[in-house]
Amino acid sequence: MSDQIPFPFLPGIILVLGGTRSGKSSFAQNLAKISGRQKVYLATGYSLDDEMANRIALHQVHRGPDWQLVEERLDLPTIISQMANKEHCIVVDCLTFWLTNLVMAGKNVIESCQLLLDYLLVLSAEFSVILVSNEVGQGIVPETKMARDFRDHAGQLNQDIAAIANHVWFLTAGLPQKLK
Repeated sequence: MSDQIPFPFLPGIILVLGGTRSGKSSFAQNLAKISGRQKVYLATGYSLDDEMANRIALHQVHRGPDWQLVEERLDLPTIISQMANKEHCIVVDCLTFWLTNLVMAGKNVIESCQLLLDYLLVLSAEFSVILVSNEVGQGIVPETKMARDFRDHAGQLNQDIAAIANHVWFLTAGLPQKLK
């Protein structure tokens, strides 16, 4: 996908959805680049093995040195509330990894998601928060209850954020489709 996005940047809450390796992160980063604001990359993922460490390193190289990196596995609402302002464009990558972290830490996923939604609802329309998330509802029904619960939480969170977002994009094979 080209680094050039052929439309002007509009601030607000932006949800970028897509499947694995669909181009979501690159698209979100390109949106942040055209914002003209200081770019903040809020990473929810962390290295569990060599393969993940390599993915993280590639993401960092691809972004370049002009990004502020903030890593947060669990408390997105607090970090977003501390970072959101008219000078920043925050890319949260990604919500589904954040949900995984919540589940693995034994956190109340429903409460945590509601806290995030509550904060996003009161953000100024002049702020820019780009939330990247996997669309997990287009595949097969997961075999285990934990996996089905995760899919359900991710699907509900995506719906809830899409409902309050100013803009929603869906990526397929690197091609963006504007949904809202």
